[in-house]
Amino acid sequence: MEIKEIAERLKNGETLLYPTDTSWGLGCDAMSVVAIEKLYQIKNRSREKSMIILVDSEQRLQSIVDVPEMAWEIIDLSEKPVTIVYQNPRNLPKELLAEDGSIGIRIVKNDFCKQLIRRLNAPLVSTSANISGQESSVHLKDISSEIKDAVDIVVDEQFATPNVYSASSVIKIWPDGQIKVLRE
Repeated sequence: MEIKEIAERLKNGETLLYPTDTSWGLGCDAMSVVAIEKLYQIKNRSREKSMIILVDSEQRLQSIVDVPEMAWEIIDLSEKPVTIVYQNPRNLPKELLAEDGSIGIRIVKNDFCKQLIRRLNAPLVSTSANISGQESSVHLKDISSEIKDAVDIVVDEQFATPNVYSASSVIKIWPDGQIKVLRE
């Protein structure tokens, strides 16, 4: 399936199993509340646990949040994928936000995700490809048939790039500049 067709289907509220720059993930159009709800159901995940979004560029990141200087430094210096939790995002469905109104965002580096986000012209929701509480998988073959059968689209493995990271670092930045590492 071509990226153009995947993007069109995502715009229609479908869900996706796809390779990210860390591991295989579940995703959807970040602007589709219906698809976001489907992901929570597929994962059997509590609504109190928010999901992150992926963006393709600094420009798209800046259209969603005010990016503190410290965040730019972290992004530039990080050797592995880094998800930063920002306060007060703009123009996102409340279903994506944590209880404190924050959202985790990562500028993705792999080509497939970048192209898909550009074609979709919206951020992509990303969460691990597993039932909540179970181990996540870095290889498509290791993902449960329950997950594969529940999503609308399973991206071909040809789009996967070899990963040395199974998870991103997660860092929360408050508006006053305070920083907390949530996952190394």
